[in-house]
Amino acid sequence: MADTAIPIGELSRRTGCNIETIRYYERIGLMPAPPRRGRYRSYGGGDVVRLGFVRRARELGFTLNEVRALLGLAAGGDTTCAEVRDLAAVHLKDVRARIADLKRMERVLADSVRACDAGQEPGCPLIDTLYAEPRAPAPRG
Repeated sequence: MADTAIPIGELSRRTGCNIETIRYYERIGLMPAPPRRGRYRSYGGGDVVRLGFVRRARELGFTLNEVRALLGLAAGGDTTCAEVRDLAAVHLKDVRARIADLKRMERVLADSVRACDAGQEPGCPLIDTLYAEPRAPAPRG
């Protein structure tokens, strides 16, 4: 085994990425299939760097397809910042929409909890809220 050979458990420890997640990323092509020594996968320093990239991108909420696109842009050699910026701008728009959705959820839940605390309504305000007719979602854009 070469000096730089890293077993999957060590790769997991170095990157904080679960072993099953590493295997999954290999199956879907985000991580290249590593050489094997017998039954065991053998990784190198480049795999640590790539998996770190993937993990950080996922922590920022990029989808697997967006991560694949970012990896492709990074590996292309002639990556333009504009291409990466465009991908990030679309992702940022989605993140902001999710934040707005979460704030709306927070308001509904906070109102329900306050109504429960007040105890002035018969039954349970949260259950009543869940049974209520849904409002049309706000347009995104």
